[in-house]
Amino acid sequence: MTAGLRPVRYDADLACRELAEADPKLGKLIECAGPFTLRLQSQHSPFESLLESIIYQQLHGKAAAAILKRLLESFGEYHPAPEHLLAAPDDQLRAAGVSQSKVLALRDLAAKTMDGTVPSLQRIRRMPDDEIVARLSAVRGIGKWTAEMMLIFRLGRPDVFPVTDYGIRKGFALTFDRLPKSKPFDASMLADMKKMARRAEKWRPWRSVATWYLWRACDLAGKSSTPFE
Repeated sequence: MTAGLRPVRYDADLACRELAEADPKLGKLIECAGPFTLRLQSQHSPFESLLESIIYQQLHGKAAAAILKRLLESFGEYHPAPEHLLAAPDDQLRAAGVSQSKVLALRDLAAKTMDGTVPSLQRIRRMPDDEIVARLSAVRGIGKWTAEMMLIFRLGRPDVFPVTDYGIRKGFALTFDRLPKSKPFDASMLADMKKMARRAEKWRPWRSVATWYLWRACDLAGKSSTPFE
């Protein structure tokens, strides 16, 4: 197994069988895409994971990785503690390539970690999905999508359906031919997303597995829309 990756804790084979039984069209996608191979990313603390998420927002991977590397080097090549990040001068963060808006987001993340809004790793493991999303979304620059990605890719929660994700909406269209395949998100898509959410009810308690396969539908169509390489 690749260093830094962990297997999911739930029974993926059982999930695939139950999804195929509940939704034969989804079952065809599962059969076509092959085995479920999601592996969880290294589980940093929520503070550390969200710090990286903020750095990576709206940047190409290599550029974001370079900024993150410079930022960590400025703290001695380790993730800073929240109090150290709050105490660092703006010049230190800006010199690493962090934009001013992201400096503000990082400081808010540190403050909300110190006041307990952002939970510790030990505590977040015991929290329900909805509470995690609500708490993390309170941080400046962190929205529901980022929180949902943490649930799926770092915490290994099995029943998450990020309906606002563009790749999910494209994968849904490719699989069920229900929605426009090329229209980006706007307010007019809300009704369509509600339809998606209604169909996804039959996928409980394995909506994260269904989500992974909808991303695979984009890959199979030559239109990769997965959020992580």
